[in-house]
Amino acid sequence: MSSPARFDRGHTDDLMTFLTASPSPYHAVANAAERLEKAGFRQLSETDAWDSGIGGKFVLRGGALIAWYVPEGASAHTPFRIVGAHTDSPNLRVKPLPDMGSQGWRQIAVEIYGGTLLNTWLDRDLGLAGRLTLRDGTERLVNIDRALLRVPQLAVHLDRSVNSDGLKLDKQRHMQPIWGLGDPHEGDLIAFLEEEEGLEHGSVAGWDLMVHSIEPPSYLGRDRELVAGPRMDNLLSVHAGVAALAAVSGAGKLDHIPVLAAFDHEENGSQSDTGADGPLLGNVLERSVFARGGSYEDRARAFAGTICLSSDTGHAVHPNYGERHDPTHHPRANAGPILKVNVNQRYATDGSGRAVFAAACERAGVPWQTFVSNNAMPCGTTIGPITAARHGIQTVDIGVAILSMHSARELCGADDPYLLANALVAFLEG
Repeated sequence: MSSPARFDRGHTDDLMTFLTASPSPYHAVANAAERLEKAGFRQLSETDAWDSGIGGKFVLRGGALIAWYVPEGASAHTPFRIVGAHTDSPNLRVKPLPDMGSQGWRQIAVEIYGGTLLNTWLDRDLGLAGRLTLRDGTERLVNIDRALLRVPQLAVHLDRSVNSDGLKLDKQRHMQPIWGLGDPHEGDLIAFLEEEEGLEHGSVAGWDLMVHSIEPPSYLGRDRELVAGPRMDNLLSVHAGVAALAAVSGAGKLDHIPVLAAFDHEENGSQSDTGADGPLLGNVLERSVFARGGSYEDRARAFAGTICLSSDTGHAVHPNYGERHDPTHHPRANAGPILKVNVNQRYATDGSGRAVFAAACERAGVPWQTFVSNNAMPCGTTIGPITAARHGIQTVDIGVAILSMHSARELCGADDPYLLANALVAFLEG
């Protein structure tokens, strides 16, 4: 990967496989863990004592994963190089009392998660995925990847103004999907999932479930130079981070410890035990220092030398809305990853961070671009500023430019995932 980059269709094919297999954050980290285990990493339990040995290790908690590789010769104060990303995407999530209905239609009660584009969930065939918690405390991943649900749009004949005045959706009244006919009965959905999973009736005590479009990712365009698919924000970065970490593990001598931090709940503020604003990353890094015999002084030295690339998707210039972009910053598809800058710290990048990213791209032979918001448009944010502020770690915000961000189906250049992965390898190699 670290040689001059060429478009590798195999990497993008694998990304599409990863997207399809990861309809929820819980599936995403399970699939990432499986890939890391194949690369020689081993899972650690947070409740066990950790050893000081070299090699690849990872921790799973809910929809989050922290993985790191301790190279031979690493000291207690060896700094980290971190790729940060998030596993969650805006969608519709099942409520605690899911069974509802109206006018002879059986429906599932859902809550809006994150800043999703509501209209993109209309008239799509939807599946259901997530995790079930059983009465004995064990967890079971579930994925009903077939046409189970649908949020039907009102016919134009009953809303003649929709094309002139715009579509207006009430999150409570208009976004509850149908899944059959008849009267709703309490417990129907969970009983259905128990049957699907071969579980004893009444064995499910809790659930974290969400809908997903069952349409698979695909190449798009005359020359198949684009990719359309779900959850690119931000499983594209998670996939690239896993590939990069696996590539550098066991490679030549490293003077730092490469890390992948894939958090949950970025789309609603990161304030959870698995989010970037929680203690998970700091705890893991500190325990790694202490497992190698380090002191608080070693921890401080390691953190002071640490750099994080916060990798998340950004906005490609839109052909129909060019005026919404800054006139001198127009990121384009297949032109390489983007450096994301905002002087008000919605992104954490500064001039020295720019130099770190530019050097990694140069070593990888990867072109790169810069994104800055139009001054008249509010800027989104990422885990970058949170990571920088919470841990005192130098952080740089980067990503891949996409269209249709927060849609049920997003769009990127087919070259860009591979180019990003190459840049991340070069960064982790240092």
